[in-house]
Amino acid sequence: MKTIPSLKKISQDPGCLSEYDPNSMNFEDVHPFLLKFVKPIKKTETINLLDAHNRVLAKAIKSPVNVPNYDNSAMDGYAIRLKQKTLTFQVTGSILAGSLSPKKLNPGEAMQIMTGGKIPKGCDAVIPIELVLENDQFIQIKALPKKNANIRFVGEDVKKGQIILKQGDFLRPAEIGLLASLGLAKINVYKKLKVGFFSSGDEVIEVGKRLKTGQVYDSNRYAIGALLKNFNLDVVHYKNVSDNKADIKKTLLRASKNCNLIISTGGVSVGKADYMKEVLKELGQILFWKLAIKPGRPLAYGQIGKAHFFGLPGNPVSAMVTFYQIVQPAIRVLMGDKDYSQPPLFKVRTLEPIFKKPGRMEFQRGVLSKIKNEWFVKPTPHQGSAILSSMTQANCFIVLEKNEVSLKKNDCVNVQLMSDFI
Repeated sequence: MKTIPSLKKISQDPGCLSEYDPNSMNFEDVHPFLLKFVKPIKKTETINLLDAHNRVLAKAIKSPVNVPNYDNSAMDGYAIRLKQKTLTFQVTGSILAGSLSPKKLNPGEAMQIMTGGKIPKGCDAVIPIELVLENDQFIQIKALPKKNANIRFVGEDVKKGQIILKQGDFLRPAEIGLLASLGLAKINVYKKLKVGFFSSGDEVIEVGKRLKTGQVYDSNRYAIGALLKNFNLDVVHYKNVSDNKADIKKTLLRASKNCNLIISTGGVSVGKADYMKEVLKELGQILFWKLAIKPGRPLAYGQIGKAHFFGLPGNPVSAMVTFYQIVQPAIRVLMGDKDYSQPPLFKVRTLEPIFKKPGRMEFQRGVLSKIKNEWFVKPTPHQGSAILSSMTQANCFIVLEKNEVSLKKNDCVNVQLMSDFI
């Protein structure tokens, strides 16, 4: 059985250079470890259904009605009542969707019916209009249908009293549509997670200003800020904080009093001005700060009071990769989502060789493409942790295990779609 390095070793070891680092936490250990500390928020609120996208149900939903609540046609066509040995039916009327007036068919009769139209009494089946030969007041069919063909019955989708969504279910458009089909205008959800976010670094300046030699624009604030918008969160932007211990301490204290979760970028490595870890020790606790992954080894997780803290690397690719792989699952758990799991891996062939040293799990940026009905992947040209353009060129991660080595063309490799992260 694999063991997780001690908290003391993980949080205090200063090295961050070699591929193999015994004090870095393995990726497969991270999520079980975080679940010991990251728990769903408990406060709830009642909101309008229109505002429920990407929120999490705080209470199971029991259907107050049958869906559908009347027998109706599954398509445009003719409702018919069978008569022994006849394939010809007299048309006696029509039924539009929304028409509630009672209708009745006698043997050998048919009524034109639209999708969603109420099934008339005596109806045996609905014949699609494409299978009908129309002739004045009569229709002719080629073969007798099966009993109840193309009829949607009361409660076929949802039965009254049925539990249709559970506590902890994440509300996507399909779930919201289902709730609307029950006539529910308001629902009970967990309160919005409040997230404080800031970047750090004296060299980092706001976009729109004139760039001087030695400065970089604050891409992390925008990239991570955009990722946070994928969730229905209450995000507080603390902008950029200088490499000043007092400023970092002030920002962390302020955010910890107002937020459930704090996310920063930069300042968590071993540089002379990397104060984040030191300040975190003073204000709260560090639970780990290095991962055996590439890119993204220097990543701090800890707590300040009741607030969780993730210190992401300053390099933009490392920041995005660690957000996708580590922070996003934690956000979903904090939101109350009980069933979240990371996007699945699936195997495809390599289109060209892939370089890999053993020692760290790697999330290389890859381009997945279909060639003659088979899927292939190749890495983007540049894999450096500061090459943000590699993220724009990629549509997947090539996931290489810790002890995996370089791959040849046509080898099988695991990939993970970027579009699946939400």
